[in-house]
Amino acid sequence: MREALRKSNEHHVTITSEDYAKFCEFFYKKTGIVFTDKKGYFVERRLQERIEKTKSESFRDYFSLLRFQMSGDEWQELINNMTVNETYFLREDYQFDAMSNGMLPEIAQERPAGRSVKIWSLPCSTGEEPYSIAIHILEKWALADSYAIEICASDIDTRVVTQARRGVYGERSLQRLSPELRRKYFSKTGVDQYLIREELRESIDFSVTNIIDPLHMSRYRSVDIIFCRNLLIYFDDISRRGAVELMYECLSPGGFICLGHSESMSRISSLFKPRKFGETVVYQKAG
Repeated sequence: MREALRKSNEHHVTITSEDYAKFCEFFYKKTGIVFTDKKGYFVERRLQERIEKTKSESFRDYFSLLRFQMSGDEWQELINNMTVNETYFLREDYQFDAMSNGMLPEIAQERPAGRSVKIWSLPCSTGEEPYSIAIHILEKWALADSYAIEICASDIDTRVVTQARRGVYGERSLQRLSPELRRKYFSKTGVDQYLIREELRESIDFSVTNIIDPLHMSRYRSVDIIFCRNLLIYFDDISRRGAVELMYECLSPGGFICLGHSESMSRISSLFKPRKFGETVVYQKAG
């Protein structure tokens, strides 16, 4: 059993092992995310910070605030603090190659020019992935101008969605971009500060979405390609399967899902068949 956290100063409240377990169960039911023992210190620290910030007298008071606050503001603030977002442009770009060399050409074969092609990035974090998708298509897919490319991007964290809409990045995020791509798609606005081109910012539809909420997911239909990389590793088998089934409903017939390199759809659901493009395995909606 986890021992109660000791009070380090007069503002701290005690979180017992039962409190911690109750919180983890609640967070899991709302988000599908499982906190492992390795995350224990991180979770407790962030939880303690929110208890202090809201001036709650006890864990029980704070937990009631989370559950019953009408606006849901504190719940969203907690989510923003509990989720980790670290990414950069052209991360795992071999999947982008599979998109431009394999998935998009297949889609184009079945769809007349002028029609829309919809691509969804989730979780989009601070926007590097959806902007990378846009840049890659413009640079690598010869038929980019022949179709109406729609890119939507979503995350459960309102803070990172706001950052993504702004489109301002530092050198760390741009580390894999060539000088040519930087000049073409960014303007330097300060020391270690780059603003992505306005046309790209306006071309992507950013929103806040909880992947295990059927109501949230019902907003997305007729999606051709979903990039859902390195998210499901934080879920258990039940929530992972539920999320995948909701994504299945969002996809067009024959649509594709790209998972992270350590994830495998075969362990989650039989709704998809593996497809190999070059050295990359993606998953196609079956049936």
